[in-house]
Amino acid sequence: MIRHSVEVARTPAEVFAYIEQLDRHGEWQEAIVSARKEPPGPTRLGTRNIEVRRVPGGPREFTAEVFEYDPPRRIAARGLNGPIRPTIAMTVEPIRDGAGSRVTLDLDLRGYGIGKILVFVARLASKKKVPADLNRLKTRLESGG
Repeated sequence: MIRHSVEVARTPAEVFAYIEQLDRHGEWQEAIVSARKEPPGPTRLGTRNIEVRRVPGGPREFTAEVFEYDPPRRIAARGLNGPIRPTIAMTVEPIRDGAGSRVTLDLDLRGYGIGKILVFVARLASKKKVPADLNRLKTRLESGG
């Protein structure tokens, strides 16, 4: 399990409103080439996020489904396809009397088929990527993006 947190100078409602826009995750996650959600419209339980991600061997499409949705506090999704399937949860907690937020990302990667071998490399890479991505999220939110 990989866990990383960052403090953001925006309210939990503002932070969560941005995080739940799954099709905008490419704005702060470097590996995402493109993303769309199904069905279109507000995110809710069962919403699927279809992303094209940069991975070794070239870009590939991955699908994840929201299985926990508790605005403005927590959202979690589980990967449905691919040799390495993530379970990712993002928790937003108020700090500084609600004027700021602590965003915590929990990531668990499971390997299937050939992914049982590759998952170790993916975990090592994620330990570097997750903090960098969360710092991009912080910068984007604090700059008004």
